[in-house]
Amino acid sequence: MDDIRAGVETMRLHGTMAINGKGHLTVGGCDTVDLAENFGTPLYIMDEAYIREVCGQYRETYIEPYPGNEVLYAAKAFLTMAMVRVVAQEGLGLDVVSGGELYTALQAGFDPARICFHGNNKSREEIYAGVRANVGRIMVDNPAELDTLESVCAELGQTVSAVPRITPNVAAHTHEYVQTGQLDSKFGQAIATGQAMDLIQKIIQSKHVRLKGVHCHIGSQIFEIEAFRLAVQNMVAFVSEVREKTGVALEELNLGGGFGIYYTEGDDPQPIQSFARSIMDAVRQETGKYGLPVPRVVIEPGRSIVGAAGITLYRVGDVKVIPDVRVYVAVDGGMTDNPRYALYQAKYEAALANRMNDPLTVTASIAGKCCESGDMVARDVQLPGVAPGDLLTVFSTGAYNYSMSSNYNRLPKPAVVLVNGGKADIIVKRETPEDIIRNDVVPDRLR
Repeated sequence: MDDIRAGVETMRLHGTMAINGKGHLTVGGCDTVDLAENFGTPLYIMDEAYIREVCGQYRETYIEPYPGNEVLYAAKAFLTMAMVRVVAQEGLGLDVVSGGELYTALQAGFDPARICFHGNNKSREEIYAGVRANVGRIMVDNPAELDTLESVCAELGQTVSAVPRITPNVAAHTHEYVQTGQLDSKFGQAIATGQAMDLIQKIIQSKHVRLKGVHCHIGSQIFEIEAFRLAVQNMVAFVSEVREKTGVALEELNLGGGFGIYYTEGDDPQPIQSFARSIMDAVRQETGKYGLPVPRVVIEPGRSIVGAAGITLYRVGDVKVIPDVRVYVAVDGGMTDNPRYALYQAKYEAALANRMNDPLTVTASIAGKCCESGDMVARDVQLPGVAPGDLLTVFSTGAYNYSMSSNYNRLPKPAVVLVNGGKADIIVKRETPEDIIRNDVVPDRLR
């Protein structure tokens, strides 16, 4: 086959990633070949220094120039107790979407006052846990959820601050599965139908729920700043309408997250500074138009903090060549540790971590080990000539890979290591066969 491209010269290495004298990929000062030997594969690797660097950029652009603003890390992207500690140390708040995420945060010692509890269908038990923990804000998605929240607060004799989720009728240019701000959405109440105003008025009349502000989220993996400007316009206009109809001046505007990252050539993420400046300029301009005070602005980045900070290591098994059709490189993981290709044909860059400087001579598709034809990790990536035993790395897997991992085919979930300054620490243990059957129960009649 023809030589496609020499080396990895066009590939982006993020954070502390580098290539050492052996031609091996290093992250956080650790040789990935050594990491694979010490911790096995598949293996998630998270670059702690890079995570902290991005957290710092959000602090410096959204909080320090605008006192009162808040950045909440969207826990759904990647959450472990160690990650909770990093978020706390970096001075960010936390956005959780389930009882499990809330429990993880509390067990790690996170301040509940800095937690916003999201979710479009929280159970009574989850709402109870949030109220009892005194979380800072509960995002109310719909009237039924508000009824449950009111009932729980009455039972516990507590009041809570609520932020209703509003759909601002903004269809961001991203995959339809991760669009969330358009009229036809499972999330929130729409401005256009009047349901958003109905929910606002219902909260105002509540005895135990205080209206704190409003929230929207227009989608994920968004590169266009204009989509966020439009969301600001629609949301501020709604805030003005709320004041006109109810006399209530809302103090908080939560614009969600969704800031895109680099996965493959063609992705063009904007600097955090550009988003911050554009969003805050739009907020000031729009509130000035309606004579409103500038609200406390909250954002909820997740993928943009951890996505590019993570990689996954696999060991290559079979290399199947179908002449004039395709080269399949089979690895010891797949859709169980990265379902994003199966979900919405996500694209990735990949390389051989043990041969980073070798010329790229093969166009190959990376196949997982599950019994599914759709179990692919990436298609048509450029690699050196691959052999069984090579160590393959997939980049930008820090967001939604571990979070969405499963035990399909009864495969154990990989370990997660956090690397920094040449040291690697396990932050999630590799599952064992015993873990797989831990909750299985055999009825007596089957014994």
